[in-house]
Amino acid sequence: MTTEKAQIVEQKVDYFANVKIFDKWDPRGITVEDPGLIEYINLQPRAIPHSFGRAGAKRFGKKHYNLIERLANDLMVTGHVKDSRIHKKTSGRDTGKKQTTLRLIRKGFEIIEKKTKQNPVQVLVNAVTNTSPREETTRIRQGGIIVHKAVDVAPQRRLDTAIRFISHGAAQRCFKKRYTLPAALADEIIAASNYDTKTYSVSKKEETERVAHSAP
Repeated sequence: MTTEKAQIVEQKVDYFANVKIFDKWDPRGITVEDPGLIEYINLQPRAIPHSFGRAGAKRFGKKHYNLIERLANDLMVTGHVKDSRIHKKTSGRDTGKKQTTLRLIRKGFEIIEKKTKQNPVQVLVNAVTNTSPREETTRIRQGGIIVHKAVDVAPQRRLDTAIRFISHGAAQRCFKKRYTLPAALADEIIAASNYDTKTYSVSKKEETERVAHSAP
């Protein structure tokens, strides 16, 4: 390798060594307490966590996406949250608007940092760990009837479910209220990281596991 090429490589290494998420928060040193999720929680440093779906067609390609990007993707999903017989819509404002959603997440992270005095990436990782169910039920047909059976949840599905619970919980907090999405997202993540059973994401996780425990 020539001297010029070596200098270029060193410059690239130095550049990526200083990259932070949203140019503010360093993902290095973040700890994941759940050993089953370590391989699937991607915290590669990205100034803008947007991969343009490069790994979307690959099997288990989602594990190559940054955790913040996966949260943004889930916040953009159209649909609703059904709770207390009221359909709480999560579609409309941010559907398909990736940059808008990332800006909202950044504002939410700033609120988390201000309230907890911690790295918001670490707080998000703790929230995801606390809200990922380990057991759920699946339907099996036996003799013409459908029976619910308890099964273990795969690590990637655990992460997907936790992110969905958090995004739905944030949508529920600010639906038809004078409550911005960044503030709702920040409060949901902080409460989930503290394992507050009154919050939506933790209660849904416990409900999923409770139903699985009652299944044969």
